[in-house]
Amino acid sequence: MSSAGGLFPAGRPHLRLSPTGLLSQGGDGPPVTVPRDPGRTAAKHELSKRMYHDHEPSLLLRALNRVWDWVEHLFAAASGATPGGGLGLFVIVLAVLALAALLWWRLGTPHRTPTTTPAPLFDHRPRTAAEHRAAAEEHATQGHWTQAMQERMRALVRALEERALLDHLPGRTADEAAAQAAAALPAYEDRLHAAAREFDHVTYGGRSGDPQTYHRLSALDDDLARARPVVTTPGVPTIDRP
Repeated sequence: MSSAGGLFPAGRPHLRLSPTGLLSQGGDGPPVTVPRDPGRTAAKHELSKRMYHDHEPSLLLRALNRVWDWVEHLFAAASGATPGGGLGLFVIVLAVLALAALLWWRLGTPHRTPTTTPAPLFDHRPRTAAEHRAAAEEHATQGHWTQAMQERMRALVRALEERALLDHLPGRTADEAAAQAAAALPAYEDRLHAAAREFDHVTYGGRSGDPQTYHRLSALDDDLARARPVVTTPGVPTIDRP
């Protein structure tokens, strides 16, 4: 084409793509370059687009990878310090697990250490037998059988004190109350001692209460409430069952 009707006006340099990918002026002119700072900004903007990050791992996956790398490094360090390397460390871990399983099988599940010295049956705030019975029924309704059994035993003993069949003795234990009540109510001696043992089991022995034992205590409390003392010898009360 001529310079007058050609695609590029005559006398003006034109740009072309060089084999290296740089824009260069027509002829032998120097390539057109982008300044450093604008080029860096343009590159950051381009690389910040979402399409470049679709296949990157999530934050959780990256965190798990770092934890796994830390564990792997820890085991590598331990195996390096253990005779036999990784195999020696594996054998030691198996030996420790086997020893723990053996101890668990021999000793069983850890339990609370029972208290050897019985504590007083009542706390420092005195309550009536009716109050103890109400507390026992409330615990039973909620399924708290240990507390229900304790309160019912206290109601039983307090009722005997209110009827003057037992003396009011602060600090009395359940066993002492059963022994003293059995002396005055011999017909109920076995049931009184059994009730005291059940109270000790759930209070000091670490056992849990159950509804069957609670109902036995309640039945004993009801039977003692209906029992009529009969005096046959001065100063010695006996019981005539209704």
